[in-house]
Amino acid sequence: MPVSRSWAFTQQARFSAAAGLDKEQITSRVLDVLKGFEKVDQGKLSTTSTFSEDLGLDSLDAVEVVMAVEEEFSIEIPDAEADEIKTVQQAIDYIAKTPEAH
Repeated sequence: MPVSRSWAFTQQARFSAAAGLDKEQITSRVLDVLKGFEKVDQGKLSTTSTFSEDLGLDSLDAVEVVMAVEEEFSIEIPDAEADEIKTVQQAIDYIAKTPEAH
């Protein structure tokens, strides 16, 4: 018996958001993680900030940011995907689509 499209969509929607976290909660927590980094200029920190250009973080700092985000949300981001997270918004979007995040 074929699966109905509406059922499949409902299941996808059910599992596409991070453990009931809304975008506002995720955004707030990601920004809080970044505020904990001494190098981050608080005046330049926003959802549109890039890690390197706007926040002045080098590649090692960016790795530390990703690790801190992983710890904050109890997730593990594969290296290949972590390498693609270069902005605050990309971190937020990644967490929002990760069902294991909480």
